[in-house]
Amino acid sequence: MPTPTERAAQIERLRQLPDELERRVRDLTPEQLTALPLAGEWSVAQNIHHLADSHMNAFIRAKLLLTEEHPTIKPYDQDAWASRPDANHADIDMSLQLLRGLHQRFVKLFEGVSEVEWERAGLHPENGVFSVADQLRLYAAHGEAHLEQIDRTLAALAL
Repeated sequence: MPTPTERAAQIERLRQLPDELERRVRDLTPEQLTALPLAGEWSVAQNIHHLADSHMNAFIRAKLLLTEEHPTIKPYDQDAWASRPDANHADIDMSLQLLRGLHQRFVKLFEGVSEVEWERAGLHPENGVFSVADQLRLYAAHGEAHLEQIDRTLAALAL
């Protein structure tokens, strides 16, 4: 179980993600946002739209873990979601706005979790049992991983 200090650092990473994303992408052109310079990796825009999709699911999963007894969490096919038209366009403003508000809620939610609630758990059919603490750790790291993917994409574009 992570310490309160470790959880506070993870919550801070969630708090900072929208600002970090905006800092990286605010001056990009539509062509740069949708470019696919790296085989097997998503465009910058797809990463941002995916983060909105994924973190909406994560927020709902956290709420389910906190309000239901051992819920089963529905998985989804992230690649199929990323291939949909709403995740393949350069207009990232809506996803950035969504992430900003969602992460404000995420932070408030996690800041209000009691010591006992961190251990509340559910079942993900593909990944097994996971707790509220696991959810925080996973999605703090998830945001960081996509920032790194965006950085690799921008480097490949020589930006």
